[in-house]
Amino acid sequence: MEQPAPVIGSTPTLAATVVPPSATPLVFSGARAYSSVEQQVALGPRITGSWPNRNLGNQILNQLAANGWVTQTQVFSYMNTPVRNLVGVKGTGKDIIILGAHYDTRRRADRDQQHPDQPVPGADDGGSGVAVLLELSRVLRLNGTGKQVWLVFFDAEDNGDLDGWPWLVGSRYFANSLSITPTAVVVVDMVGDMQQDIYLERNSNQALAGRIWDVAQGLGYSSQFIRQLKWSMLDDHTPFLEKGLPAVDVIDFDYPYWHTVQDTPDKISPDSLARVGRTLQVWLESQ
Repeated sequence: MEQPAPVIGSTPTLAATVVPPSATPLVFSGARAYSSVEQQVALGPRITGSWPNRNLGNQILNQLAANGWVTQTQVFSYMNTPVRNLVGVKGTGKDIIILGAHYDTRRRADRDQQHPDQPVPGADDGGSGVAVLLELSRVLRLNGTGKQVWLVFFDAEDNGDLDGWPWLVGSRYFANSLSITPTAVVVVDMVGDMQQDIYLERNSNQALAGRIWDVAQGLGYSSQFIRQLKWSMLDDHTPFLEKGLPAVDVIDFDYPYWHTVQDTPDKISPDSLARVGRTLQVWLESQ
C-alpha cells in the first residue's frame, strides 16, 4: 500500500462558490434526498477506482461548492487502486463536527444467493448516507451556532473481505491523517429503508448518541430512532473511536437487501431520509 503525505489536517482553503444565506430557514427535503439516491444509482455501481465512482465524486464536490462549502480532496492509493476522500467545510466555530458517509459501493453482492458475482446497486448502502449529507449541505445554516461542520465522503469502505481488501480503507486513512480534534463524529449509513428502525449502536459514544436521539424524539421520531442497544457495527465511525474520539454510527442494519442486487431505489423512502436529515439539521443548528 502506498501512503503519501496526508493532505487533510487543517481547514481546507480551496476556493468555492459562496451562496448568500437565505432569509428564510431551509427545511431538509426527503424528496430531494431521494432524487439524489436515484441519480447515484443511475451512474452504475460506484466501485472504488471505477469511472462511476470518479464521476459521483466530481458531482459531490461540485454540489458542495455550489452550496457554499469549501472543498478539498484526499487522494491515495491502496491495492494499486486510486482512492479519494472528499471534504466540504462550512462555519468558523471552534466546535468541529464531522458528518461522514461512504460513497463507494460493494463490487460483489456476496449475500445474494442468485447473483453473488454481480455488483451492488447501493441505493441504501452508500446512496442514502450520501443523499442525506448532500441535502444537509443545501439547508444547513451555522451562523451563531459556534460550530464548524465537515461533511466527509469516504471512499473504499465497502470492499471488505473481497479480493484481499479490508473494510474502512478511506475512513481509516482519513482518521489517521487528522491533525485537528473534532468534538463529535457522526457517520450516516443505510438510513433509507422504508421500514426504518434505527437502534442505538453498541460501540458508539452513548452520550453523543443520546443527544441526537433526544432531538429525534423532540421531532416525533421515537418510533424510528429506538432507544435500545442492538447491533455492534464495524463501520466508518470505528477508526475515530479507536483514536478516542466521540463517534456515533446512525445506521438501520435491519435492511433485508444489504449486499444484494436488490438494494435499489424502490426500497428507499423519502420520509426515512427526511427523518434522519431533519434530526441532524436541528441538532447541528442548535446553539
